Amino acid sequence: METLHEYILVSILSRRSKNCLNVGPAEDELASDSPKTELFEQLAKVAKAMGHPLRLELMEHLGQGERNVEALSQLIGHSLANTSHHLLSLRRAGLAEARRDGKHVLYRLSGDDVIDLLVSLRVTAERHNGEVERVLSGYFRSRDDMEALSREELLRRARDGLVTILDVRPPDEFKAGHLPEAINIQLGELDERLNNLPIDHEVIAYCRGAYCVLSFEAVAELRKKGFKARRLEEGYPEWKAAGLPVETSAP
Repeated sequence: METLHEYILVSILSRRSKNCLNVGPAEDELASDSPKTELFEQLAKVAKAMGHPLRLELMEHLGQGERNVEALSQLIGHSLANTSHHLLSLRRAGLAEARRDGKHVLYRLSGDDVIDLLVSLRVTAERHNGEVERVLSGYFRSRDDMEALSREELLRRARDGLVTILDVRPPDEFKAGHLPEAINIQLGELDERLNNLPIDHEVIAYCRGAYCVLSFEAVAELRKKGFKARRLEEGYPEWKAAGLPVETSAP
C-alpha cells in the first residue's frame, strides 16, 4: 500500500513538472511557425538587403530617378554582373522595382518611403555609432563645419528671395527632377560659371543626399571665392520624399 502511495505521488509530481515546462502564449508567439516569426523573417530580409554599402549607394542613385544597369554600373564603379546581383537583392526585398523600356530594363526605388527608411538609418547611425561620428568629424566637417540649412528654412528664405539654390549633380539627374528655381552647375564647371551666381545672395548647395561630397566641395570652393555659401541638410531625394515641390527640365 505504501508503495502505491509513493507511485501516485511521483506520478502527480511528474505531471506537474511537465505542465510547468509547457510553452505558454508568450513563448508560443515566437515559435518557428508563428505569424510573428514569419513577419520578423521578412523584416530581416529587408534589413539584410540594406546591409551592404554598394546597395546603399545604389539606393541613393535610384533616389535621383530611373536608371538602367549599365548607368548604375558606371556610377558605382563595379561590373554589370555585380551590379545586377545587388539590384536583384534590392528587388527581392521589395526596395526596388524594374520595368522594361525597349532593350533596357530601368530600375527605380519602390516608393518614397524607401528614402524615409534610408534617412532613419542615417540618423540612428549618426546618433549611436561612434565610427560614423568619426568619419563625419574627419572628412565631412573638415570641409564644412557650419550647420546645414533645413528644408523649412530654405523654403522660407527662397520665398523671400534671399538665396540662390545650386544643384551640383550631373545634368541628367537635374533634368529628371530638381528643386524649384535651382541652377545646375557641376563642381568641375564652378570656376568658369561663377558669374551665374549673384554675389549678394547666399548660395545653398545640394546634391544626391546628406553624404554627397559634391555639395561639401562646392561650398568649400565658393567660400574661397568670397561667396556666402551653405549646404542643404539633405539632398534631392529627401526633399521629394517630403512632398515638397520639384521641377523637371525638358529632355
